[in-house]
Amino acid sequence: MKVMTPERDEQRDAWLARLCADVYGKEAGLSPLVTFTGTRQLLFAQEAARLWALVDDQGRPGALALLALDASGKGMSLWLYASPGGDRESLRRLIRELSKKAPLRVDAGDQDEEAFFRRCGIERWFVAPGGKRIGLSPHHPARGVDDLQPALGFDDEAILRRFKHDPRFFEQEKALFVERLAAFPG
Repeated sequence: MKVMTPERDEQRDAWLARLCADVYGKEAGLSPLVTFTGTRQLLFAQEAARLWALVDDQGRPGALALLALDASGKGMSLWLYASPGGDRESLRRLIRELSKKAPLRVDAGDQDEEAFFRRCGIERWFVAPGGKRIGLSPHHPARGVDDLQPALGFDDEAILRRFKHDPRFFEQEKALFVERLAAFPG
């Protein structure tokens, strides 16, 4: 097993489609497609996000993670993560490897998620306004909550409006999502 980024755009898009499908599930409406489109069209185009995977000897991903740069360009946020086969150990290994090398920020939604991230090697924790728990890898430059910058992102509503007003664009993105999801190895 090794950690890698996709070598080709087609491979990247297949991994991204699977990640979006796994994170949002089958009953998620347009959310997976909006994230797939926004990430490809905006974040990847601006080199503001990077997709990583823990792959086996045949190049099949056992875990996927999408990292987005923060507004300062000095840190990265773990935006989406999943294990296509449901293997939490592969996911833990991937996040652990990323935390060893990247200036990584994670946001824990609850105590279980924080405990999982702690097992991944995230040991610096802060409480943000509203009680949200934020963990930082050793390489993250922030020394406290006030030093943190938001992750770069995109406007979901703007993408939904474009889908509504440009049916051809919507159909192209939907077809690409389905095609790339079918191309995911496994």
